[in-house]
Amino acid sequence: MSAGNDTAGRLDWVSRPARPLRGTLTVPGDKSVSHRALMLAALAEGDSRISGFLEGEDTRATAAVFAQLGVSIETPAPGERMVHGVGLHGLRRADRPLDCGNAGTGMRLLAGLLAGQAFDSTLVGDASLSRRPMRRVTEPLARMGARIDTHEGTPPLQIHGGQHLRGIRYELPVASAQVKSALLLAGLYAEGDTEILEPHPTRDYTERMLVAFGWPVEFAPGRARLSGGHALRATDVRVPADFSSAAFFLVAGSLVPGSDLLLRAVGLNPRRTGLLQALRLMGADIEVHDERQSGGEPVADLRVRHAPLHGIELPEALVPDMIDEFPALFVAASAARGTTVVRGAAELRVKESDRIASMAAGLRALGVQLEETPDGAAITGGAFGAGTVESHGDHRVAMSFAVAGLLAKGGVRIEDCLNVATSFPGFMELANGCGFALSEA
Repeated sequence: MSAGNDTAGRLDWVSRPARPLRGTLTVPGDKSVSHRALMLAALAEGDSRISGFLEGEDTRATAAVFAQLGVSIETPAPGERMVHGVGLHGLRRADRPLDCGNAGTGMRLLAGLLAGQAFDSTLVGDASLSRRPMRRVTEPLARMGARIDTHEGTPPLQIHGGQHLRGIRYELPVASAQVKSALLLAGLYAEGDTEILEPHPTRDYTERMLVAFGWPVEFAPGRARLSGGHALRATDVRVPADFSSAAFFLVAGSLVPGSDLLLRAVGLNPRRTGLLQALRLMGADIEVHDERQSGGEPVADLRVRHAPLHGIELPEALVPDMIDEFPALFVAASAARGTTVVRGAAELRVKESDRIASMAAGLRALGVQLEETPDGAAITGGAFGAGTVESHGDHRVAMSFAVAGLLAKGGVRIEDCLNVATSFPGFMELANGCGFALSEA
């Protein structure tokens, strides 16, 4: 993506009504899988090759952290990493704070991983990440014996090394794959068993990835258990295309008349595909082709064609499996016939932005009827008007309003889009290649 008007650290977009969307697309690699593959490869014994690696700012920040910790990571080609693992106890103390950038996943998982090291570490992040709550991960880690200081519950995290960690049985008060993963990574260094129970099943990337690297894990929906004292063995990982990135095109293809898009090799982890089920409940025409396995993860090609959508009462059981896709769903609901009701999604208020508030304010600015609630919203579909919306530096909010602009009379100006590069570098080019009319303001 070109620098455009970000000379002052800012990038604004304009999204205008477009022609039917057509083409075959490959969206970037899954961010969650890329983070985890890098971490486990760094702690493994031997050399691991990662292909399909997301070349985003978040994942590059994680790679830079491990380089600071003494891990040699090569980039043979874009989307590839060769990681020379140092083993479970081979990391070295960094000589300065470890900068996670905007990566909440990176920071929370690293908190668990670094809690078991012999040395002290400090994790810092950008302005957005520095406002995000961390007690949900530091408090259960403290039960395991970790010592982590925060700034009133937010970053920076000062992690004291040399602690004796003990496995615990922990029931998560709120379902969170990041917290579960942090505790499992700490469990690699803990004495005894670490068992995590969830109120709702969350994505199981960490469990699958640990097994791929040779660490025994027992897991089922809503439960994961491992013991310390094993080793990680190097392996090659192919990262599937990111479902969260595909989500914007699934919604756009559904909404723009005449559209027909094919999305290649999209990761279909059952804990990630709530939006696919939600869109189908709304009447979307999405076909799944050539289901297969890639790097231990289910993948398939997705074909989406325009179809008239209608409002639904979103089943709360789908909420944990689509927590990153709600901004895109809000846009789909705003263009659907009737009212869509979302409940049980309070987690959205502590993402990169308060996503309920961010989407509600932006959609209202475009003339959408929307009633905001503490844990969701009631959205009545209708025509979009032109307007200016603020992304609040949230990459998923920015890309969702780029989709809304395809339907708005006169287009939508989206402010503060620089953070899109954290998860979807090249979004503008890929979007315009299939028929979007997206430009820098």
